[in-house]
Amino acid sequence: MLPPELPPLPALTRAEGELVDRYLEVLDLLGRINPARGSHTYAGLRAAQALVGRAAALRDALALMHERGETELHTATLARTLRVLDGERRAGRVTLPPPS
Repeated sequence: MLPPELPPLPALTRAEGELVDRYLEVLDLLGRINPARGSHTYAGLRAAQALVGRAAALRDALALMHERGETELHTATLARTLRVLDGERRAGRVTLPPPS
């Protein structure tokens, strides 16, 4: 049995796609660093080291958008894109887990 087909991604500019990709990379790293969810300091250390470069790439994606005159974020479209790309689950790793 095949998994359900994902909805199509909304139309994005190349810069918006870059922004979403870089944002999700930073989000994933923050989830790995989260001390309430991690189990090893080394994994958190490696994620923190990688975060520096990924944060710079996120900054560069936003700077490129601004330079191109893309000064407005289309939040509804970007939110739909993040949902299709599993952004809610990925963002959930940054928060505190429920009390046990």
